[in-house]
Amino acid sequence: MEIPYQKQLDKILLRTAEQPKKPILLLHACCAPCSSYVLQYLHRYFQIRLFYYNPNISSAVEYQKRITELYRLLNEMGLQNEIALIEGAYHPQFFFEAIRGLENEPEGGARCEVCFRLRLDATAQKAREIGAQYFCTTLSISPHKNAALLNHIGNALAEKYGVCWLPSDFKKKGGYQTSILLSRQYRLYRQNYCGCVFSKREETPKEQNRIPPDPHSAHCFSDTI
Repeated sequence: MEIPYQKQLDKILLRTAEQPKKPILLLHACCAPCSSYVLQYLHRYFQIRLFYYNPNISSAVEYQKRITELYRLLNEMGLQNEIALIEGAYHPQFFFEAIRGLENEPEGGARCEVCFRLRLDATAQKAREIGAQYFCTTLSISPHKNAALLNHIGNALAEKYGVCWLPSDFKKKGGYQTSILLSRQYRLYRQNYCGCVFSKREETPKEQNRIPPDPHSAHCFSDTI
C-alpha cells in the first residue's frame, strides 16, 4: 500500500502556515536542479537552511560545480538573504568506506540505500545541532529515487536524533516537471548522473547511445538525475 506522503506534508504545511513564526527546516540538497522546485515550494512555510552534504560525488571538481550552482540559484531566485547555505565537509572516503562490498550493486540497489542513509544521518545530526524543528532532502524529486525508502530512513533517523522528519515525495504535484522548467529558466548545470563514480560508470554507455543535443540550443541538459 502506497503511503500518502504528499497528504502528510499538506497537513504539516497547513499547520505551519498558521504559526506566527516559521519553523526551521534543514533541507539536504543534492544539486541545484533538484533544489529549485523544493525551495520555491517550501520557502513560504519554513525558515530553510540548505545543507549541501554529498561525499558520494565522484570528484572535487564536480562537487564544487554543483555547490557553485546552488549559490547562483539562491541569488537568482532572490532567496540569498532568506536561505542560508551550509556546506558539509567533503570526505569521499566516508562514502567509499560505507559502501565497501557493494561496488557492483546496480544503481538504485543496496549501495544507494547506504548512500541515502549516510547523507541523511549527517543531515539529522546537523538539524539537531542547529535547533531545526524538521529535516528533509530534495532527493525524492527524482523519478530515479525511491521516495518510500527515503521516508523510511528519515523516520528512523528522526527517532534516533529527536528531530522531526518532513514526509515528502517532491515528484508529486508536478514537482519534477517544474524542476526541469526552472532549470531551463535559470540555465542550471544539470548533471547526467547522481554523483558517485558508480552511477557515472552506468550512465556513460547510455550517453554514448544517445543522439547528441543541438549545440546551439540554450537548453541542452540531461534529465536523468
